[in-house]
Amino acid sequence: MRLRTPRVTALLALVAGLVAPLPPTTATAAEPSSTSAAATDYCGSQCADILPPGENGNATLVEILAHRVFGTRPAHSSDQLGPYNALVAGQDSLTDEKLTEFFNDASFGVPQDQVASVTKPRADVTITRDKKTGVPHIQGTTREGTEFGAGYAAGQDRLWMIDLFRHIGRGQLTPFAGGAPANQGLEQQFWPLAPYTEKDLQAQVDRIIATGGERGKQAMADAQAYIDGLNAYREKSKSGRYFPGEYVLTGHVDAITNQGEIEPFKLTDLISLASVVGGLFGNGGGGEVESALSLLAAQQKYGFAEGTEVWESFRMRNDPEAALTVHDGQRFPYAGKPETARGTAMPDSGSVTREQLVFDRTGAATSSAAKSGGAKKAKAPKDPVKAPRKLQPLQGMFNDGVLPGDLFSSPRRGMSNALLVSGKHTASGNPVAVFGPQTGYFAPQLLMLQELQGPGISARGASFAGIGMYIQLGRGQDYAWSATSASQDMSDTYAVELCEPDGSTPDKDSTHYRYRGACKPMEKLELRNAWKPSLADSTAAGSYRMQVHRTEYGTVTHRATIDGKPVAYSLLRSTYRHEADSIIGFQMLNDPGYVKDAKSFQRATEHVGYAFNWFYADSREAAYYNSGLNPVRAAGIDASLPVRGEKDYEWRDFEPSVNTAAYTPPEQHPQSVGQDYYISWNNKQALDYSSAGFGNGSVHRGDLLDDRVGALVQRGGVTRASLTRAMADAALADLRGEDVLPELLKVLRSKPVTDPQLADAVKKLESWRDAGAERRETAAGSHAYTHPDAVRVMDAWWPLLVEAEFKPGLGAGLYDALRANLPVDESPSAGHGPTGAHAGSSFQFGWWSYVDKDLRQVLGEPVKGRLTKTYCGNGDLSACRDTLLSSLRQAVTTPANEVYPGDAACKAGDQWCADSIVHRAVGGIAHDAIHWQNRPTFQQVVEFPKHR
Repeated sequence: MRLRTPRVTALLALVAGLVAPLPPTTATAAEPSSTSAAATDYCGSQCADILPPGENGNATLVEILAHRVFGTRPAHSSDQLGPYNALVAGQDSLTDEKLTEFFNDASFGVPQDQVASVTKPRADVTITRDKKTGVPHIQGTTREGTEFGAGYAAGQDRLWMIDLFRHIGRGQLTPFAGGAPANQGLEQQFWPLAPYTEKDLQAQVDRIIATGGERGKQAMADAQAYIDGLNAYREKSKSGRYFPGEYVLTGHVDAITNQGEIEPFKLTDLISLASVVGGLFGNGGGGEVESALSLLAAQQKYGFAEGTEVWESFRMRNDPEAALTVHDGQRFPYAGKPETARGTAMPDSGSVTREQLVFDRTGAATSSAAKSGGAKKAKAPKDPVKAPRKLQPLQGMFNDGVLPGDLFSSPRRGMSNALLVSGKHTASGNPVAVFGPQTGYFAPQLLMLQELQGPGISARGASFAGIGMYIQLGRGQDYAWSATSASQDMSDTYAVELCEPDGSTPDKDSTHYRYRGACKPMEKLELRNAWKPSLADSTAAGSYRMQVHRTEYGTVTHRATIDGKPVAYSLLRSTYRHEADSIIGFQMLNDPGYVKDAKSFQRATEHVGYAFNWFYADSREAAYYNSGLNPVRAAGIDASLPVRGEKDYEWRDFEPSVNTAAYTPPEQHPQSVGQDYYISWNNKQALDYSSAGFGNGSVHRGDLLDDRVGALVQRGGVTRASLTRAMADAALADLRGEDVLPELLKVLRSKPVTDPQLADAVKKLESWRDAGAERRETAAGSHAYTHPDAVRVMDAWWPLLVEAEFKPGLGAGLYDALRANLPVDESPSAGHGPTGAHAGSSFQFGWWSYVDKDLRQVLGEPVKGRLTKTYCGNGDLSACRDTLLSSLRQAVTTPANEVYPGDAACKAGDQWCADSIVHRAVGGIAHDAIHWQNRPTFQQVVEFPKHR
């Protein structure tokens, strides 16, 4: 937003003497008249994309202060919120011609009349930015120059964000950004997942060079050039005083003297950054100890055999009613239940304790708020620094942390969706795709848009800030690709027997373990963090020491006894020590000389070690491939439960020093070319490809896409607009209302509902169901839903009905144990997902399949993959109806201010606001709330009419 003259005068007076107010338009003087050279583009005008809130993620101290005082924002920092939000109201009348009202043209290059600025950070690269979005289009005459430009542009758009996340990756967030309890909680959750020393990080760089062939060497050369470009911008912005203002506010640079340092970036920082991205979106499996605890609870209640059957019915490894991405009947067996399990390491009941992480707390780290990682409402002690009057509006802006404290607390973080239709069913005869990642909503965004054109590189799309030497999700010259989190089981938990080197009797605290016949010491990894208050974070000074024990089978997470003998449970994931190996796959995806068709695309994604579902479209084919380092397990191993840490039960060809093993060959990964259509919303990939988590059954949010796209394909003539409408319609749907409410109403209506209050509630729920069970405004900007009472009742009723339906039959112990495996609900207003509340992504993890199957069993309807027992009313329809009515009565009388209790962004009782998407301010610029949508953060709409 442009400041009016009186405001400019006031602002300059306010910040006089602090820093240079605004960054220069170009780092090196250049006339914005030259056009960036466009590579061959076979998409015409039929490729589009969008990434809110805006491309520009940097703000100087002056810009941050102006935002806080006057509400202004830097150019291109929020200009994508409007069109992204407008799709809610605009989807019904959407046509191909109107797509550009909600998405931006993703063609290569910048037309001459649309050039906003040209920067030449060195002679062999040019960065051209367009007027509409400010996206950098990077054109290099050398490969090194291209990558240098990518790093430089990343600094221009995300310097603070990149610095923040490298410190998260190294477990050093509090010394960098402050000791807020949420910051403490975040680093305590992440560091144990990837506790690397600098030697460990360098070893990963060296291994890529040594084992990756010419592509590995080129990848690390590209990465170094990227780092060089990032450091070049870091140095220029610091000397020019147009660096991000957060460095001043967190005490790293003095506002007056410019003294202080923005620490140089190095190649090992990329490994740390990659570990954060992989930890959030690309890991799969884990949770074996928690699974064992719920299995024990089931066996204790029902006996060993029956309890195991009950547990398996809730586990739903391969539910026959689950929505599938590959639905043509192909089977890809992986990680299934063995006929006779070997080596399972079940703990003794009541013996499991979680490994202690934090020691030697001092100062603010000793408060109850700090010990809860910010989860408790108690406040950490504050010691505000003395702020200049001019900067007082910015004081304490990070008191609640720079990111949610529970960002890494749950292994259930799979997100993103994809819709693709093959040419046989489209109006043009060319495949159509609408796809993108749900990476949460941050300000600035974790992703950034860019175009890269140089020797061996030709692509446009999104890259995670700080590891953007290649496009990770986007388009090439005649093809486009995207991914969703797959989360197949690539992790195992091993129980190592504890011992003492002197032969004495060990206990659960022993730090030696038996490995291949020897009593071996665990490796102790330590990190000491200390912080002091800053202008941005007033949390009082404090410190602590984090400690992780590492065995040959990974890091210790729990301790227990098995048959009375002490053990430590160690978690081993196949991508540990291989955080950046996937760089070779991304390099291939950006290489037009490598990816020429669906099969070469699949070969490229074979080189991505993280668990992702990859989707591809060109003018001829749509295709799919599931990537990941799937370890080959020993015969008879149950991947859902802990395994004894013995050689007979290790991954095949396991080499602990570098964490390598035999992996399932590419042909055993779910894949397809030319299927009629593909959908993915983190649902099950294919028949017999076992789900890593619980509850992947008859109702999944993938059904919201599958039903809509399947209907489009049946009618034929699919267009970009019609497929986008299907996505947008699903983005407003309440999964419970669309796929479970019909069964609930059948039970309730099995007899007349005579209570007037309940009859009115049932009528409203029916009306909502008949209207599509959407959470949608009455009109654009009304901030009121079309069926507010029904939505409120459903939000209040769901957790009550689940407990009333299942807890009496399961018993409190087993019910609570299963809830630890799978949360009951994930409504839009709940605090979940990568940004906590207001995260957009909803309805992935919950008890929808359990309720659906149970009610259909009560109603006597056909059910494939039945629950072993029927729980609602113990299987009696009348008793089940009474149970549901009782819980509904409680829900109806729950006031809105209890259903939606309010938070920093919303008043209690404000339903629309409770659901709304709020971009989590990672820096100094915040954004307005927008309508809830359950859709990708970055999204592409593509249809290639031609091919090379």
